[in-house]
Amino acid sequence: MPNTLTSSYLEKSVWKPDLFKGKVVFVTGGAGTICRVQTEALVLLGANAVILGRNVEKTEQAAKEIEQLRPGAKVLGLGNIDVRKIETLVEAVKTTLKELGRIDYVIAGAAGNFLADFNHLSANAFKTVVDIDLLGSFNTVKATFDQLQKNQGSVIFVSATLHYTGLPFQSHVSAAKAGVDAMMNAMAIELGPLGIRLNCIAPGLIGNTEGGARLNPPTKVPLHERVPIGRIGTTEDIADSTVYLFSSAASYVTGTISVVDGGLWQVGGMLGELYPDVVKMQLEDPEVKL
Repeated sequence: MPNTLTSSYLEKSVWKPDLFKGKVVFVTGGAGTICRVQTEALVLLGANAVILGRNVEKTEQAAKEIEQLRPGAKVLGLGNIDVRKIETLVEAVKTTLKELGRIDYVIAGAAGNFLADFNHLSANAFKTVVDIDLLGSFNTVKATFDQLQKNQGSVIFVSATLHYTGLPFQSHVSAAKAGVDAMMNAMAIELGPLGIRLNCIAPGLIGNTEGGARLNPPTKVPLHERVPIGRIGTTEDIADSTVYLFSSAASYVTGTISVVDGGLWQVGGMLGELYPDVVKMQLEDPEVKL
């Protein structure tokens, strides 16, 4: 898998070794590109981890590979987990406590997405994405709540920038991620007095990711030239923001959305010169799938 971390991360990182020694992170979507690297950074910095996913073989293999990053690390890979079904998450928490003893940090990163214009987006497809992204995020915090309260833990929701402006072909995930942001805001206020911090990270255009490979549109201008920072983001950029938000440096930070996109959404995002022609092509298609 591209863009995974190695021990060289510690050599060039601004973070001190053993920053998360004795801590445990619980990660949904942990075998995916972005959440895997988030987990790798935390493990390299001393944490143990459990990653959860739908695919058993992929999740278990990713856990074995992550565990090799640091001598003595413990990383569990729990497959056949559907975040839409809270009972599977409750069982995963029980296994985590049995094997690792605690949960300090939670990354709610399980997500579903695909390109679909409204004309061809079924009600069931819309519901599926909302259930995975939004309900799944709620279920993840619900299942881990007792541990978060006991250990005064912290949660990061992996959100997006898609809903900051109108973006065609992404109404389903835009609605879901807007819901995640709003839910995080409410939870941060409600759970703050219990010592629990909750924040979102909103990745922008990140290179060599599963989502980018499927979703990035073809453009006349190279995508990196549209990014104000002048480059495509990396999974390490997301990992560094994750480390910050879980570290004591962010002990007074809650209820925030950390946008990690090089400023791309502020100049119109990825659609660029494709609009409105690409939308008209879809609207003119007489076939309607309900």
